[in-house]
Amino acid sequence: MINHYVAINYITCNDDFKDRFEQMFATRAHAIDTMPGFINMHVLRPEKPGDAYLIVSYWESENAFREWMKSPAFTAGHQRGFDELAKAKAEGRPAPMSSDFKIYRIISE
Repeated sequence: MINHYVAINYITCNDDFKDRFEQMFATRAHAIDTMPGFINMHVLRPEKPGDAYLIVSYWESENAFREWMKSPAFTAGHQRGFDELAKAKAEGRPAPMSSDFKIYRIISE
């Protein structure tokens, strides 16, 4: 049986933030790429308005993924997004994006 983990982050963006969100991924830090146990990542743009972007990362194990989440590289890799959220809050605006995170185990290929 395949024992890899898949982490999917469902990101919903305000319409006026979508270009910025895509630009942040186009110029990402690649911090995740050197993490032990990291296999691959895909960023998927929704076809239907209102649907979420999907950030799909593949891991050798749950532990490898959990270590990424606790690492300084995770913070560095997400800093621009954190900054955008903090800026909106400081300006009294709604958050430009929201996240819903889920983890899956691959059972078939």
